[in-house]
Amino acid sequence: MKKKVVLLFVLAMTATSVFGACSPKADNGKETQGIQTEHQVESESKEETKEAETAKEETDSSESHNAQIVSDGTVTVTDMNGREVTLPENIESIATFGSIGVINAFVELMGEGDKICNQMTANFTKSDKWKMQYEFAPQIKDAPLFQNADGEILIEEVLKVKPDLCLVMSKDLIEPLESSGLNVVYFEWKQTEDVKTAVTLMGDALGKQDIAEDYIKFFDETVASVEELTKDLEEGDKKKVIYGNIEKFNQPHVIAEWWIAAAGGISVTDDGRTSGDSYEYTIEDLLLWNPEVMFVMDQAAMEEIKSDSKLAEITAVKEEKIYSVPTVAHVWGNRTVEQPLTVLWAANKIYPDLVTEDMLSEKIAYFYSHFFQYDLSEEQISQMIG
Repeated sequence: MKKKVVLLFVLAMTATSVFGACSPKADNGKETQGIQTEHQVESESKEETKEAETAKEETDSSESHNAQIVSDGTVTVTDMNGREVTLPENIESIATFGSIGVINAFVELMGEGDKICNQMTANFTKSDKWKMQYEFAPQIKDAPLFQNADGEILIEEVLKVKPDLCLVMSKDLIEPLESSGLNVVYFEWKQTEDVKTAVTLMGDALGKQDIAEDYIKFFDETVASVEELTKDLEEGDKKKVIYGNIEKFNQPHVIAEWWIAAAGGISVTDDGRTSGDSYEYTIEDLLLWNPEVMFVMDQAAMEEIKSDSKLAEITAVKEEKIYSVPTVAHVWGNRTVEQPLTVLWAANKIYPDLVTEDMLSEKIAYFYSHFFQYDLSEEQISQMIG
């Protein structure tokens, strides 16, 4: 009896094994399970790749923009003095101190001129030279003054407004503002390339990184286009150029040595210095240099040079190659975000056959419309070209 039971059990197990192995359902189940496993692996692999790409993008972003956004609605930037400054993610009001013309232009470049909350100081308002500032940021006309004529901060006036962001280019201005509980970002422009670092910082602070990148691209492409147009000039054919307060024998800023060279000229005041501001010289120096092109600060300086008999034999004076550098957001010949236009404008004056007024006009119109969000009239562009 026991043998029969064992035999029946063995036969039953064998049948189950055979039919189970041959069952289509069982095969399909194993196949489906195998396909699902491969799909899951592929899906997980894609997900990991996507996460890696996202992480790389975040890393690249943090490398190119020195800003950290946190979940509490703030952004932390590192300014050009190495200070970490935490700002509101959405800046509604911006105060500018010190070199107001330069700083305002940086803000206006970002299309944020309407957030500037202070009037320009007395040295900017005593003439109409800075009239375009009131076109780019019309509200500043009725805004409070934050500094007196001597540059002293009127802290009580500042605290009445309590701007979200205070911008300075002088380290001396950081402490009095910061100690009053204000957010202060310092930036500088001492070397030619500093403008790109400063624009990137401004983009981070204002959440306008795309505009900052676009500007740097415009800067490089514009300068490169002038270099291409003037590349075939022989060294002996390049014009000798001088810029500044020529009637006072002063070149106000080292940046001019760069843009004159970028425009294809030879700056007679370029002694190889890479930092510092003004450069003093004598009338004897000027006569010896005998520049062929002069760039001056304004129309009054041009007339003064023309009427000075001691300068009458200088080539630029005899050939009437004296030009007044435009002042739009800021003086084009000094530190300004408009510097790419300076290069193009100067090249047009030095080599009008190579860089035409039509080319210049098109670039000027695009620049202010695209970045400053301001459409210039043909008359305004014509005045800038001169």
